[in-house]
Amino acid sequence: MTASPERWRMVRRTVVTLLAAAALYEAAARSGIFPAVLVPTLPKVARTLVNLVQDGTMLWHVSYTLARVMCGFALAIVVGLPLGILMGRIRALENFVMPLASALMPIPSLAWVPVFILWFGLGDIVTALIVFYAAMFPMLLNAWTGVRAVNPIWLRAAGAMGAGEGALFRKVIIPGTLPFIITGLRQAFQRSWIAVIGAEMLAASDWGLGWVIFDAKEFLNADVMMASLIVIGGIGYAFERLVFGSLERITVLRWGMVQAAKS
Repeated sequence: MTASPERWRMVRRTVVTLLAAAALYEAAARSGIFPAVLVPTLPKVARTLVNLVQDGTMLWHVSYTLARVMCGFALAIVVGLPLGILMGRIRALENFVMPLASALMPIPSLAWVPVFILWFGLGDIVTALIVFYAAMFPMLLNAWTGVRAVNPIWLRAAGAMGAGEGALFRKVIIPGTLPFIITGLRQAFQRSWIAVIGAEMLAASDWGLGWVIFDAKEFLNADVMMASLIVIGGIGYAFERLVFGSLERITVLRWGMVQAAKS
């Protein structure tokens, strides 16, 4: 199966952007303006990254970080999506949950780290809960907005044809809400990915990409820090393009519910 022209254009744009950013960084690293120990060149960062991958250290850190983010992200899906959908259909639930969500959402997820450490100690539980907190509200609010945005004519037409509440959910509300749900998933993962790295810097004991960066800072290992940042950015980009982008293409784009941006 050959890639579409749009896909190749996207790949070219990505490559050009990354090469331009790499060239600017390398120019700054070699300019002598900054100490070499603090701003390592890209070849040195690449060698460090290869060594960390070859000895398995980076893979272990990645696996720990992904496990934590997936636990918290999955819990946020289980709680946030159904709650948001029900809020859009049940006014009493909306009136109860919305003030609480409006009060909690502005609080940065990392502000809860010291509190959770006091409650649960250091380790995976705190990190997963921080991810859950960061991902919860984008999912909940986007699902709620999607249900409220479903065309009432669709609901009335389905009701006139004898559709019950269950059929309305499966055949009208969920498909109509799906563009908002995918947007919520994207936003939630982005916030989760940021939150897990920050939480690992403060609450993780030994493993994780955030812990690597924090530990490398103590020893001025800027090449390790930059290598970890490259891995963090690469994983985030892969999820955005390969996971959520593919999900969008096989659902709402294919169904004609939204349109791709013109290049």
